[in-house]
Amino acid sequence: MAVTKILARKGRLDVGINYVLNGDKTEERVLTAHLNCDPGRECRQMLDTKRAVGKMDGVQYYHIIQSFKPGEITPELALEIAKEFAEEHLPGYETVIGVHVDREHIHAHLIFNSVNMETGEKYHSNTQSYYSQIRAISDRLCREHGLSVIMQGASSKAVSYIEWLRQSKGQPTFRSMLETDLRSAIQDANDLGHFFLLMEHKGWEISHGNRLGFRLRGQERFMIPGRKNPLFTEDGIRAAIQGNLEDIEAGRRPAVIYHASYQPYKKHPKYTGIMALYVHYLYILGKIEKRQYPPRMTPQLRQEVMRFERCREQFAFLRDNAITTQADMTAFQTRTEETLANLMKQRTILNVRKKKRRWLYTALADAEALAPAKQCYEEGLSGMEAEYTRYMEAVAVLEKCGIPKERFMIEKAEIYEQLAEINRQIRAERKKLALCREIQSRLPQMEKDIEKIEMKDEVIRDDDRRR
Repeated sequence: MAVTKILARKGRLDVGINYVLNGDKTEERVLTAHLNCDPGRECRQMLDTKRAVGKMDGVQYYHIIQSFKPGEITPELALEIAKEFAEEHLPGYETVIGVHVDREHIHAHLIFNSVNMETGEKYHSNTQSYYSQIRAISDRLCREHGLSVIMQGASSKAVSYIEWLRQSKGQPTFRSMLETDLRSAIQDANDLGHFFLLMEHKGWEISHGNRLGFRLRGQERFMIPGRKNPLFTEDGIRAAIQGNLEDIEAGRRPAVIYHASYQPYKKHPKYTGIMALYVHYLYILGKIEKRQYPPRMTPQLRQEVMRFERCREQFAFLRDNAITTQADMTAFQTRTEETLANLMKQRTILNVRKKKRRWLYTALADAEALAPAKQCYEEGLSGMEAEYTRYMEAVAVLEKCGIPKERFMIEKAEIYEQLAEINRQIRAERKKLALCREIQSRLPQMEKDIEKIEMKDEVIRDDDRRR
């Protein structure tokens, strides 16, 4: 099992090469190899390649690290896998390979020139190329040599190196604890509000924003598990609670399914006003038809694709809401602002209700979360005095109020469910307003772009006619 990582470096080439070839780490350079360069002349040859094509600036080299599970691989096999990886992924790149055995886990380092000696092109690294090329090739080579593969069947779910290292030693991490509690709460919850209640009772604080965040009491930062696993987003959790957890984790069902609203058949309309401007803009850019992009896009091409996708989203928004004139836009904004204001008032009312009961809700969460600490204290385990005191204080508060605990549980879950739904609606309305503002600010520039392109086309047609 190999954890891979790629680093772009702008520092001196000789420093990186000397680190990889360090004799103390590579058994006196026995565990080293070279591809497309000669031992002792690596740095000079890489610099000559850069000078020949005039690409001396920017990233000087890339550094790939393959870290293997302790006890699963020999240094010789690690070197063989690194060589096979370089031959497949880095043809034409001057590469230096070194396998380091100075730590408990064997790890291979590959440093290669940022400029290809055959094509003169610079290497470009991004998230897509990492998963589709580096990670995919490394995992396949591990399988071919009988090694395990980290997170099989889910190559898009990355873990940090420190987290993987702790897991490989059998040590728990905060993230693994969080994911275990998340799955447990999803299985036990009746709805989203009940899920939030269960997570609080497991000792987690929750941040309700654009992304759900969780942290144990006493931690400084919130962890956002939805960044790496869509199952743990608000929409994913809501879908999983409805009985789809096993299918989602097995890959038979996506965590979030966006269903397009039903639209009855209508004759193709003749667009006018703002929508006509968008159709014209997309047409003259030659982007009405779906085009296939090369797997490795240049930054300029990536920006062009993003701009097109954004324009298409804005056009769909205008079409779905029947906005063709500036008056339509103003009326839609007014309605949306009124809806948003009403939602904000509803949320304020719920937050006031929640604030009035906060001391009881906190006591309820403490009583549930600290129950294991109370049991440990009663069994004579030292170091649980503070937790036991908090537990007893929470129980006393609940007993003093005279309201059954089950009633509090239901009330708290209902308020959390209502808040989650209102927050979802508020985010949707704010997105609509943001799209309105973006469209209005974009219209003048679109008109200028159309005018420039049409003038350029007219000049080309005049030249053709003269010929």
